Amino acid sequence: MKTRIAQAYPDRVEVRGRDLAGDLMGRLTFTEHFHLLLTGEEPSEEQRFFLDLLLVSIAEHGLMPTNVAARMTLAADPDSLQGAVAAGILGAGPVVLGTAEACARLLQEPDPVEAASKMREAGGKIPGFGHPVHKPVDPRAQRILELAREHALDGPHVTTARSLEDHFAPLTMNVSMPIAAVLLDLGFPANAVKAVPILARTASLLAHLAEEQVDPIGLELAATAEEAVEYER
Repeated sequence: MKTRIAQAYPDRVEVRGRDLAGDLMGRLTFTEHFHLLLTGEEPSEEQRFFLDLLLVSIAEHGLMPTNVAARMTLAADPDSLQGAVAAGILGAGPVVLGTAEACARLLQEPDPVEAASKMREAGGKIPGFGHPVHKPVDPRAQRILELAREHALDGPHVTTARSLEDHFAPLTMNVSMPIAAVLLDLGFPANAVKAVPILARTASLLAHLAEEQVDPIGLELAATAEEAVEYER
């Protein structure tokens, strides 16, 4: 058995072969440290810029199921902040937050447009397309692509994402597709793409839970759900 991530010694902590206190602390930002932890390499300026951008883009989106679940969990157990965070993260599946991972897999298909077309013909949803609120465009997705163009990040995956957007218009391309495309073009492995929305939403969950501790709405959310759903005998 082996790990390449970190080891604690009596006099130091070593992270990816670097001295945590003697080198990384005070030199790396948290985003840079996350990149180092995840990939084993310190990011280039371009990688740091876009990783920051993507984390900001996906961190918060209102009272989504993940945040509602976390708030109601904290309302039920006010002393379990970590349990409430976990409850929210457990909702990061293929419908909410996990979509970027499916987008990455689609972008790595030999012919993503053909693969997406087959999904649609079979009655399925195309990963990264459609949104219940943002129509006709997702402003987050457009901003990511705009900045990718400004920074000349037009690798094969960003280019393919644009092609998919053109091909499936007027379907809204949501934020998950450019997140996946940018990460792949920056060299992130596909299996690490989902880590970005999970990390980003953890920050958001902590904000919602801090607010829940001061201005609680968790029990009201639960009561509203009960009132909204009809009981059928």
